[in-house]
Amino acid sequence: MREVEVIERMIAPSLESMGFRLVRVSFGGGSRPVLQIMAEPADGSGMNVEHCADISRAVSALLDVEDPIKLAYTLEVTSPGIDRPLISREDFRKYAGFDAKFESERLIDGRKRFKGVIVGIDEQDRLTVTDDKATVAVPFTEVRKAKLLLTDALLKAFAPKDPLPGDEPEEDPAA
Repeated sequence: MREVEVIERMIAPSLESMGFRLVRVSFGGGSRPVLQIMAEPADGSGMNVEHCADISRAVSALLDVEDPIKLAYTLEVTSPGIDRPLISREDFRKYAGFDAKFESERLIDGRKRFKGVIVGIDEQDRLTVTDDKATVAVPFTEVRKAKLLLTDALLKAFAPKDPLPGDEPEEDPAA
């Protein structure tokens, strides 16, 4: 089992009990590798710096006890961001209707890279995406990596519903 899978299994229950969903764990880098933990609040609310700090402390304690990585590394805790990676089937269902790009493990219809609007996951467990030319269905197990594309529609859909401090409309002095 790869280090990443071991770490995912090790930390996911703790994050869930803290009210977070583990999005992705990645490990890599040069002379000082980075262990990146990407998480988000399970209730769909926004991620903040305090959340990252809480997760960092909890994960650090687990990693110190279990010690799954035998070399020096940097721990980085992040949110998935608005143009987030798409990892699970649920991600593709949740973000149906939004633009994404993804790569497949093998050639499908003569290509590996795709970009278009997510239709969803069909009954045959295929990710379906459509663009102005065609609709393509790729077996979910063949999706290598995927992410949402930053578009006006995505920004509008996930914009804060209440104005942020300082964003309130100014009063008209002539009124």
